[in-house]
Amino acid sequence: MPAYNEERLIADTIANAAASLCAAGLTGDAFEIIVCDNASSDATAERAKQAGARVVFEPERQIARARNTGAAGARAPWLLFLDADSWPDAALMRDLLEAMQDPRVVAGGCTMRMHDVAPGIAVALHAWNLVSRVCRWSAGAFLFCRSDGFHAIGGFSAEFFAAEELDFSRRIKRWGGARGLALRILHRHPMLTSGRKGRLYSHREIGLLFLSMLRHPRRFFRDRRLCYLWYDGRR
Repeated sequence: MPAYNEERLIADTIANAAASLCAAGLTGDAFEIIVCDNASSDATAERAKQAGARVVFEPERQIARARNTGAAGARAPWLLFLDADSWPDAALMRDLLEAMQDPRVVAGGCTMRMHDVAPGIAVALHAWNLVSRVCRWSAGAFLFCRSDGFHAIGGFSAEFFAAEELDFSRRIKRWGGARGLALRILHRHPMLTSGRKGRLYSHREIGLLFLSMLRHPRRFFRDRRLCYLWYDGRR
């Protein structure tokens, strides 16, 4: 779990992930939860430790680097990247474990749902779920992969300040495809994820973000200043 100033959510997210994995059939010693504190200025690290997670630190504020730092300390043959404001249930975790046991799967993600969001965001989320399934792109909020594949392709690219999961999906599919493996999007039990960005940012701010994305499609995700929705720290 990459986390920046998530003291209000991190303990509940850790508890939910652990409970869902156990309800899906795992014992507590079969998995480890690692939180990467990405230069937080609040009590994220302390809350995560109190909740039972192992905490590692990444001083440079970048989502891709935080994911890579967390994965560097993992010892399991599979990795699951989960955002601090996302809550998979036991049914989704059962689907995850089933996919991990399938020798034809190299990586995957899931469809998502949100509560109490504006109609425009609900439509955008529905469109993303469709694109995710058709193109086999994993959302960063819930992305799993074989650890050998992760390390073979060098993890997430530090070239990107956002959408690093799409670049990762492309590269892990290529690595897996050469070995007869596929990326699978789980869709029977969409994961609940936070719609807080839709409440924290005005329609104008979000509109300007998408306009900038259209004007600078190649540069946008490589420029921290343009990716303010992910980096200005609004909570």
